[in-house]
Amino acid sequence: MSDDQYHIELSDGDVDGPVLLPGDPDRIDIIADCWDNAEPLADHREYRTAAGEYDGEPLAATSTGIGSPSAAIAVEELARVGAETFIRVGSCGTIQPEVEVGDLVITTAAVRKEGTSDEYIRADYPASAHDEVVTALVTAAERLGHEYHLGVTCSTDSFYAGQARDGVGGFRAAGAEAELEALREAGVLNFEMEASTVLTLAGLYGLRAGAVCTVYADRTTGEFRTDGQQKAAETASLAAALLSKMDRLKNAAGVDRWHAGLSLDDH
Repeated sequence: MSDDQYHIELSDGDVDGPVLLPGDPDRIDIIADCWDNAEPLADHREYRTAAGEYDGEPLAATSTGIGSPSAAIAVEELARVGAETFIRVGSCGTIQPEVEVGDLVITTAAVRKEGTSDEYIRADYPASAHDEVVTALVTAAERLGHEYHLGVTCSTDSFYAGQARDGVGGFRAAGAEAELEALREAGVLNFEMEASTVLTLAGLYGLRAGAVCTVYADRTTGEFRTDGQQKAAETASLAAALLSKMDRLKNAAGVDRWHAGLSLDDH
């Protein structure tokens, strides 16, 4: 009897190093094009997986489909086959005027405006990105010269009503505009649909996770463009390699946490 995980069709030992989590299965190819080498591992439902190397370091990527329910399945089953570090790689819409289409948003924490994480833990449990993943993503964006913004993301279950967009015939969910404005005033940077669940599960299971998204939509101007997704792909790939180097530095220094005194430039 196969020991493959039911949805992702992977087994122990199939993935090594950090796992990047795009939503769209087609983004697996975009991400893998950044790598030194890549090979397909599995393709079932919305879950496509490839493994390879970037800057000589092992990593993998698994698509999760749209939304938190399917993202939670991916995290659950990847963790079961040994994955310990996750980076959501996606697209988003900004609600802040200083963030432009094509910029990156690196998530430090997420508003849990979706229902999947609520089934795991009480609503006031924080969806926080791991500090090492945030540091690696910032370092990668700086080295690659990509414009980025660091802050809080809001994850929703609905692309339309949940993000205060018009439904059919101009339908608007009650209170949607007021909630959008409250999030904007609180400094929330962007909307997307998976980060809060990925971060919550990682926190509960003692794993590392973070998120980087390319801005496609500017909700303050109405601008929408889908170019720039390569920026998030290469930033996450470089961050994954940096995290592997961080881990070796920690091991060599005999410490449990990476800190600024351990220079990545030496490795």
